[in-house]
Amino acid sequence: MTLPSLPPVSRRTLLALSSATALAACASKPTLLIEPGRGSGDLGLVIERESGSIGVLDTTARTRLGTITGLGDLSHASVVFSRDGGRAYVFGRDGALTKVNLITGRIEGRVMQAGNSIGGAISTDGTLVVAQNYQPGGVKVFDARTLEPLADIPAVVDGKASRVVGLADIPRNRFIFSLFDAGQIWIADLADPRKPQLTKFANIGKQPYDALVSPDGRTYIAGLFGEDGLAKMDLWAPQPRVERILPNYGRGEQPLPVFKMPHLRGWSIAGKHAYLPAIGRHEVLIVDTDTWKEVGRIKVAGQPVFVMARPDGRQVWVNFAVPDYDTVQVIDTQTRQIVHSLKPGKAVLHMEFTPRGDAVWISARDDHKVVVVDTQSFKTLAELPARSPSGIFFTSRAARTGF
Repeated sequence: MTLPSLPPVSRRTLLALSSATALAACASKPTLLIEPGRGSGDLGLVIERESGSIGVLDTTARTRLGTITGLGDLSHASVVFSRDGGRAYVFGRDGALTKVNLITGRIEGRVMQAGNSIGGAISTDGTLVVAQNYQPGGVKVFDARTLEPLADIPAVVDGKASRVVGLADIPRNRFIFSLFDAGQIWIADLADPRKPQLTKFANIGKQPYDALVSPDGRTYIAGLFGEDGLAKMDLWAPQPRVERILPNYGRGEQPLPVFKMPHLRGWSIAGKHAYLPAIGRHEVLIVDTDTWKEVGRIKVAGQPVFVMARPDGRQVWVNFAVPDYDTVQVIDTQTRQIVHSLKPGKAVLHMEFTPRGDAVWISARDDHKVVVVDTQSFKTLAELPARSPSGIFFTSRAARTGF
């Protein structure tokens, strides 16, 4: 039987209803940044500092999957990941803490927790996110799932607030951090996150500017900006205490002006040696991690910023402050010689190794690109567009202490 034809108005109405139904169906299904069923273990992100956005990366295919916007001031941003690697917590310079779902590409939570923040950490069990702050100083603790504030730890010594640097997670839901203005190191035990228990260590040296925790969680090292040397703590000791190491590495030499503070978070421990940037010098220091004595120095192209060990410890990659910030040098840890120099782009700000070290991803801010380099042949494997990129962070950090 032939159905009667509909009048023109009814046809338009039917089409409108059909379109509305289709749109509603699409809206009811969240758009995914990556295909269903795909894991998050080889994802990463790059900070686009000037546009307040992050680019989501696929480290296997060496591609960029998409962009997430609306993250504010990312001029000194850092990132930690949930235990499953599916969510990133981004700490912005404007004091914002933003929770991002890498699977959906959506912001799941955002809190303005300070006036000026330079990083944070996530607890051993993944339930707590902690931010370190310049302004007003101190540390704040949040529920990782909801971003509910749980504790505020002011870093006040003798009535004066201090900027906090070098925050790192250590085992059993504890965190360790340094007070730049007060010259102290504090440990916060967050077994009860609403009632932090603090252990304080004074007179650790002048102006600790950054710090690292060894991969086994045993050793905390804070670099000192106000004097030669570093402060070291053995966290396995029954009664941890601060020891000074390398107190005279610049004795008798005039230090150069410091154009950019080095970053100890480059994970410079390879095998039984630590490779550390020497402030105000064109040198990388080599330290025996059994004795914590200097055992060598390597002359490099400029003032080191990141001195980063490849995951297997066979190579150390170094980038530099201005005017040498277009250069990267590679040190062979067996020979302690520079085996390769490259110029991947203008203003190299950060490097990140793939989990097994087959490649390194390098941000070139002024060339607006991320460069992927094979660590064996030193050939360029890919170049990806990015707007003023800085930090690169891979989800493999989720399984590592101190990251």
